[in-house]
Amino acid sequence: MSTTAKPPRRTAFFLSDRTGITVEMLGHSLLSQFENAEFEEITLPYLDTREKALATVRQIDERAKLDGGRPLVFSTFVNPEIRFVLDSANALHLDCFSIFIAQIEAELGIHSSPTIGLSHRAQDSIGQHRRIEAIKYTLEHDDGISQRNWLRADIILVGVSRTGKTPTCLYLALQYGIYAANYPFIPEDFNRMALPAQLKNVRSRLFGFTIDPLRLHRMRKERRPNSEYASVKNCQYEVREAEILMRREGIPYLDATSKSIEELATALLHEAKLERKVY
Repeated sequence: MSTTAKPPRRTAFFLSDRTGITVEMLGHSLLSQFENAEFEEITLPYLDTREKALATVRQIDERAKLDGGRPLVFSTFVNPEIRFVLDSANALHLDCFSIFIAQIEAELGIHSSPTIGLSHRAQDSIGQHRRIEAIKYTLEHDDGISQRNWLRADIILVGVSRTGKTPTCLYLALQYGIYAANYPFIPEDFNRMALPAQLKNVRSRLFGFTIDPLRLHRMRKERRPNSEYASVKNCQYEVREAEILMRREGIPYLDATSKSIEELATALLHEAKLERKVY
C-alpha cells in the first residue's frame, strides 16, 4: 500500500524596509495557493540598514538548517544594497519591487524614482484620519450598540450573531476607511418577522451574512458551551429565520461559512458597490 509523503514544513519570511504590511499580504496570498504545504510565516519590518540585513541573513540561514530546506523570502526593498545582502541568504528570495518595477519601467520607457516610504507620503495623513474616524464609528455602532448616525453608515451588516459581521466591519474601516455598522438579529425580530423600525430607514445600506448552522454551532459552542444559544437546534432555527427575513425584506446576503474576512470584505466591495475611501 502506497502512502503520500507529507510535504516538509517550510519557513516564509516577509521582509521590508517599512511596515511589511504590503509584502505580507502579497506573500500570504501566494502561499495560500499551496493548500498541502505548511508554512511558518515570519514578518520582519524596518530592515533599513546593512547591519540589520546581515542579521536577517543569519536568521534565514539558521532556519534553512533547521527546516532542512530553503526558506521562502518575500521582500519589498527600495535600497539595492539591502537587496544585494539578502540575495546571499540560503533562500528563495523573491523581491517584489524588482520583479515588477523593471517591467513597468520597460513598458513606460522611464525610470522609477526609488524612495523609501514614498507610497506612504502623499495622502497618508488624510487616509489615516479617515481610517481612525471609520474605526471609531464602527466600534460605536457594533452589534447595534448605538443607533445614532446610522444614516452616516456606508454599509450596515445584519445576520445572526457569530457570522463574522464585527471583524468584517473593522477590516473595511481599517483598510478602506468605510463607515461600517452591524446589527445582530434577535428572537424578537424573528417573532414579528420584520426589521426593527430603526433599520427600515436605512434599508438601502443593509447587507446580510448567513452561515451553515453546524459551523455556527461549533463557533458558538466555544463561546458558550452547553447553552441553548449554541445548540444545533437553535442555530438551525436562527439561520433559517434570518434567511427568510432577509429574503422577505429584499436584503442581499452572502454565505460566510467558508470565506475569510478578506474575502467577505472584497465581496462586499463588489456586490454592495462600496466606494473605497482610502487606498
